[in-house]
Amino acid sequence: MNMKNLGLLATLKAKKGKEMEVSNFIKEAVNLARKEEKTITWYSFKIDESTFGIFDTFEKESGREAHLNGEIASALMEKASELLSEPPTIKKVEILSAV
Repeated sequence: MNMKNLGLLATLKAKKGKEMEVSNFIKEAVNLARKEEKTITWYSFKIDESTFGIFDTFEKESGREAHLNGEIASALMEKASELLSEPPTIKKVEILSAV
């Protein structure tokens, strides 16, 4: 069983009128996350009408770094100025407990 020791918490603030595009982007990004061997879990979520998030978990720092330098992050940064009202907030977290 993989230990979920490390995580990433990203929040995305959509530009007015771009909420659906941001929502669709992160919903579809799960397909890229499934291809990442070192990403244990990956969630996309909506906080309010214009704020979205992504939370994912990793066993080791190498997996987290691979994800940060992978296809999802690259695609997000490419579209950030078009879709987001501010740069994404990405925080590295340490997971204290999980089921």
